[in-house]
Amino acid sequence: MQSQERNPRAPIALMTCESGREFAEGVATLLGHDLIPSYETWFACGEGKTEIKANVRGHDVYIFQTVVGKQDSRSIYDRFVMLLHAVEAAALSDAQYITVIVPYYPGARQDKRKGRTREGISAGLFARMLQSAGADRVMTVEIHNDAIAGMFNPAQAHLENVFLTRHMVSWLQDNNLTADVVVSPDLGYLERARAYAEVLKADLAALSKERDYSQPNQIFRSTLIGDVAKKNILLVDDIIDTAGSVQASIEELKQRGAMNITVACVHPVFSDPAWERLQAVKDEADSAGWEFKVVGTSAVSHKNTPDWYHCFHIEALVSQVVEKINSRGSVAGI
Repeated sequence: MQSQERNPRAPIALMTCESGREFAEGVATLLGHDLIPSYETWFACGEGKTEIKANVRGHDVYIFQTVVGKQDSRSIYDRFVMLLHAVEAAALSDAQYITVIVPYYPGARQDKRKGRTREGISAGLFARMLQSAGADRVMTVEIHNDAIAGMFNPAQAHLENVFLTRHMVSWLQDNNLTADVVVSPDLGYLERARAYAEVLKADLAALSKERDYSQPNQIFRSTLIGDVAKKNILLVDDIIDTAGSVQASIEELKQRGAMNITVACVHPVFSDPAWERLQAVKDEADSAGWEFKVVGTSAVSHKNTPDWYHCFHIEALVSQVVEKINSRGSVAGI
């Protein structure tokens, strides 16, 4: 019997929305495929459309989009709607399978109501919109809440959540970015932080954050659980947005006697004023004589970064997952 690993489910076709082009080109190069030509149009009134300039009938199509970042002037919602246009264009072009590759899943932090009843659950809304447009699978990286997979109707679409922990820890070790204690910025990320600590053979600590949900990006109070005195710290998280939580966490850790601090995250969104806040921490570190570094991934691209920022490129990992999906292989061992 022929191995499923050698039996592609359909000819592969890679295409991208314009906001995701940089990431898509990196993955396509590693796969040895060109991106198929497609054209994205924005009209004067703000509407948009996608036109595919190649035959994708019967193909296994992978559509890239990067919804966060400053690669252009578009908003997250502009980029998401253009992604929907691209998915529908592929579906109406009779693609056999459609996989959306969106490293940062939009609305991932809006996965529950957080005690208030008169608000939507955007993570589920976006899932329904993607599958209604024609997506068979949505591939994302280290999604904020694994339960979002249950917001997709399995009869229509699946969520493929790519885990980075093992690969990122190895990269941190290779680049001498390890520490004595791994710290989770909140209890929700504690299990992921534990995985880092186990591989690094480091101690584990956590900060318990109390948020004021009436204000976005606001922390009311944080409490440290664990010992960080005279220890080098690796503070790990999935998303850094405005860096207010990071700044508060570092202040708490320094007050408790922590020494050098490296911050590592999967999704360096870095909305304003994140860079200013992180630079302020760096300036304070230089003045006080301790080391401060930040690690992000290419899930979100940043240009002209300072020397204290380090990027772990995830294109190779995503390309391996694409190969496995196309060949009907398992992604568990990647």
